[in-house]
Amino acid sequence: MQRGVRLARSLVLIIWETIMSGILRAIKCGSLALIAAVMLFAAASPSNAETGSVRVTVTRAGFIVGVGGGSGTLRFAGRSYPLSVGGISVGTLGVSRADLVGRAYNLRRPQDIAGTYSAVGAGLSIAGGARAARLRNSNGVILELRGRQMGFEVSLDLSGMTVSMR
Repeated sequence: MQRGVRLARSLVLIIWETIMSGILRAIKCGSLALIAAVMLFAAASPSNAETGSVRVTVTRAGFIVGVGGGSGTLRFAGRSYPLSVGGISVGTLGVSRADLVGRAYNLRRPQDIAGTYSAVGAGLSIAGGARAARLRNSNGVILELRGRQMGFEVSLDLSGMTVSMR
């Protein structure tokens, strides 16, 4: 009888150890998968990049080749930075002024906003039409601007807008 009890206890102990080792293995694999997922998401997001707000006024005029210039303000990390805006576009006809507001994404420091921005878009504005633009510079900064345009301008906007800090 005692031999049967010892055999049963040994059998229960073996089953218990098998179950526990499977649970521990599952916990280890789950933990590794969780760590890998956290590292993947952390690597995919731009580290230390922030968003600022932008207000720009641009005046443009042209026939075939358009020239524009203006000024603006970057609001970033609780401070305001004055901006100067210039650029040339191809396929422009008319004179207009645009008051634009929006966001600057992927800023690590205020100086990152400086550079030449590129975008391709066709637009028409007559007597106060709405405008929107998504532009990107070589620093990876993305400007999303929207606003009203006064005047008359038809353009195929292959923009080379240049933003500099004053």
